[in-house]
Amino acid sequence: MVAYWPGLDYYTLNDEQKIWTSATWAEHLDDPNWQYPFAAGEQDDRCAIWHVDVRLHPDDRPLTGPEWSEIAHRLARTVGIATPGDEQGCRWIAVQARPGRLDMLANLIRLDGGWQRQDAQLLRRLVAEARRIEADLQLRAPEEAHVQHTPGPKAASVAGQLAQVLFQITDERGGPLATVCGLVEHATQRLSDLPQSYGPETGNRLELAAARLHSLQQDLEHAAAGLAG
Repeated sequence: MVAYWPGLDYYTLNDEQKIWTSATWAEHLDDPNWQYPFAAGEQDDRCAIWHVDVRLHPDDRPLTGPEWSEIAHRLARTVGIATPGDEQGCRWIAVQARPGRLDMLANLIRLDGGWQRQDAQLLRRLVAEARRIEADLQLRAPEEAHVQHTPGPKAASVAGQLAQVLFQITDERGGPLATVCGLVEHATQRLSDLPQSYGPETGNRLELAAARLHSLQQDLEHAAAGLAG
């Protein structure tokens, strides 16, 4: 755990959050969906979980814990899920499951039951803040940020079509990957009802499989976003 929303301290005692399981974290982030059953986004959907990952360049220096925490808080402010002085913001956490990478997860349903708006300039603001973080921490900026590529109409059309296919595959509301992830999670929950001799080992394997599926979905989403861009 690298960083988290300030209100978490009211839900835990004596640094209890340091020993929460991934399932407990998932329940904690999902709670607003049940506390405010009528909250919905601008598209009238209930897809409230927002995620972004940060990855260092292979040649970057290792960052310290406080530096990762600073990155998390700066991105949280950029996105609007953690505005200084706003005590009714969103639940969010930032975790580091592997070296050189940070994952931020937030529930866009605010503590007051409202929905945190994600405007059309969000991606532009995130990119701009990433460039500033790289400069402040003396990290390498991606070469793509300094090169303007102008693909021809045919290439842009093909890229757009491929992006659409990938977006359909990774659609969290009805895509095939979401269906598979849902079935794996359901199987894992069913195993918890079985006697101890049946469940733990298979349950662990299913959790690992779900993690790999999630990583695959993220990679495909990034590829789709690159093609669409």
